Amino acid sequence: MNTIIKILFLFIVFTIRVNAQPDHVEPPFWWAGMNHPELQVMVHGEQFAGMEIEIDYPGVKVLSVVQADNPDYLFIDLDISNATPGSFEIGFYRDGIKKASYNYQLKKREKGSSERDGFDNSDVMYLIMPDRFANGNPDNDEIEGMKEGLNRKERYGRHGGDIQGIVENLGYISDMGFTAVWLNPIIENDMKQWSYHGYAATDFYRVDRRFGTNEEYRNLGQKAEEMGIKLIMDMIFNHCGSMHWWMDDPPSEDWINNNHGYVQTSHRRTVNHDPYASGSDKKDMIEGWFVPTMPDLNQRNTYMADYLIQNSIWWIEYVGLAGIRMDTYPYNDKEMMAEWNRRVLLEYPGFNIVGEEWSLNPVVVSYWQSGQTNRDGYDGKMPGVMDFPLQSAVSRALSEKEEWDSGLITIYKALANDIVYPDPFNLVIFPDNHDMPRFYMQVGMDKDLYKLGITFFLTTRGIPQIFYGSEILMSHTEGDDHGYIRKDFPGGWPGDEINGFTGEGLDNNARDMQDYFRKLLNWRKENPVIHTGRLTHFVPQEGTYVYFRHNSEKTIMVILNKNDKPYFLDTERFSEMTGDHIAGTDIITGESYDLTNKLKIRAKSSLVLEMK
Repeated sequence: MNTIIKILFLFIVFTIRVNAQPDHVEPPFWWAGMNHPELQVMVHGEQFAGMEIEIDYPGVKVLSVVQADNPDYLFIDLDISNATPGSFEIGFYRDGIKKASYNYQLKKREKGSSERDGFDNSDVMYLIMPDRFANGNPDNDEIEGMKEGLNRKERYGRHGGDIQGIVENLGYISDMGFTAVWLNPIIENDMKQWSYHGYAATDFYRVDRRFGTNEEYRNLGQKAEEMGIKLIMDMIFNHCGSMHWWMDDPPSEDWINNNHGYVQTSHRRTVNHDPYASGSDKKDMIEGWFVPTMPDLNQRNTYMADYLIQNSIWWIEYVGLAGIRMDTYPYNDKEMMAEWNRRVLLEYPGFNIVGEEWSLNPVVVSYWQSGQTNRDGYDGKMPGVMDFPLQSAVSRALSEKEEWDSGLITIYKALANDIVYPDPFNLVIFPDNHDMPRFYMQVGMDKDLYKLGITFFLTTRGIPQIFYGSEILMSHTEGDDHGYIRKDFPGGWPGDEINGFTGEGLDNNARDMQDYFRKLLNWRKENPVIHTGRLTHFVPQEGTYVYFRHNSEKTIMVILNKNDKPYFLDTERFSEMTGDHIAGTDIITGESYDLTNKLKIRAKSSLVLEMK
C-alpha cells in the first residue's frame, strides 16, 4: 500500500510540475499583424532561468532566450512578422524534461486599428480622477487582500469612484459637449495608503480592482467610442510603486535607479537641453526618485525599455485608445522616450501623445515636441506637449492690474512665444489640472473673470482640457492641498445632496456656469474654424483683448473685457479682419451686434461673434 501511495504522490507532483505556469508572463498576449516584427516576452517564476524554450507555431520564430541576472527571469525574443492569429504553447524544459507551459495568444486586430484617429484640435478633453468622479459599483469598494480599503472621510483615502461610474455618466459628458476623456491612471496601485491617485503602479498590466477589471476598462473604451468620445490613458514610465510585485525580486541590479536606497531627484529638468550641463547634474535629475514610495525605473536597461514600450502599445490595442498623456515626461531617459514615440507612431500613424513638462519657459517645453530643431540634434518625436506657460499666463493676466506690461498683455506675449514650437496647435491647453489649485480659486472665485478665462481656453489655438467639476465651479476654500483640489464630484455617490449630473441642488452661479460650458462646448464641436482656423490677435488695450479665428469659410471675433465697467470698443481698429462684415452674432445669447459702430461690451464679460 505504501508503495502505491508513493507512486501516486510522485505522479501528482510530476503532473503539477509539468502543468505549472510562470508567476508572470508579460505581455500576457499580443496581436498578429503589428508593424514591428518582434515581440519580447518577460517570464517570471521561481528558477525559470536556464530553461530551454520550445514553440511550435507557424510564423513564430524564437530569436533568443536571455537569462536575466536574477534566476527567476527569462526574456524571450520572438519574430512574429509572419504569424497569423491563434494560440500556441510556450514549453519550458530543463534537461529535456518539460517543467512548465504557458498558452500564448496572438489575437486578431480590430478592423482599422492601425488607422485610428488620435485626439486633435476638434476635441475638448474632460480630465477625470476615477476615484473622485462617481461610484457606479459599490461592490468593488473593498477588495479582499488589497492593502487599502474605502475611507471617504479621509481626503487622501480611497473614495470608491470607479469605471462603472464613468460609464454611467458618459451621457452627461457627451451632453456637455466634451469629445475626449482623459483618466488619471487606473492601473493597479496596491499601496498601503494614498493610492487613490494611480501614480504608483504595482502592476502595469492590470486595472486596479477597486476601479473594475481590464474588461470593464475595455468596455468603457467601446461605449465611449460609440458616443463619439475618445479615450486617453494616463501613463507613467518614470516610476512604479514601491509595492510593485517585482520590487522584492527584480530582474537585474540596474532595473531600478539607485536601487540600494532612496535618492531624491533634483527636479532640474533644464539639464535635458542645457549645452553646459554636467554629467552629475544630469544623473541627479534622471536617476533620482520622486518620493520614497515611487522607485525610479531605469529605461537605459534595454529590457525595461522594451517592457514599457510594449506595455503602452498593448493598452492602445486592447482598449482602443485615442491618445496617451505621459506623466513626468522629462524625468525619463530621453533617447528611450524618442524610441517609444517612434514605435507607437509606427503602429498608429494617426495617434496622438502629449507629454507633461511642467515648465513656464516655452523654450524648455518646446524642446520635446516633434520636429523641433534642437542644437544638440535631439528630436523626441513626441507630437504634443502640455502648455504650462500659457496656463500660467492666463492665470496671471486675469489677476494682475492692467498696465503697459501686465494684465491681458501677458496672454498676448505668451502666444507670441509660439514661434518656438514646431506645432503650437497640437499643444494641450488648460485652465487647471489635478496637480494645481482649481482655476476658479486662481482668479479669486470671481465667476466673471473665470468665465473670461474659460472663453479664452475654448476659443484659442490648441487642444483644451477641462478638469472635472470646473463646469460647476467646484472650489476648495479649505486649502490648496491635493485632497481638497480632488474632491468628489457631487452626485457621484448615493445620498449626495447636490447632483452635478442632473443639476439638482446646484446654486444659480453653478447652474449658469454649467449652461455656459454646455453652449460653448457644443458650439465649438461643430465649428472647424475654432479647431484649425488661423489665429490673429491684436495687442490688448485698456483692459480689452480681441482676437479672431478664421478660415476660408468663416470668421469668429472674440472680445474679452476685463474692466469693472462696460467698454465701448471701436471696431475700426479691426477692419483688416472684419472686412465687409457688418454684423456678428453672439454664439451664447444669439444677440446680433452692429460691427459698423462701437460695440458696448458688458463689464467683465466676453463676446464670441460669428461674422455675417
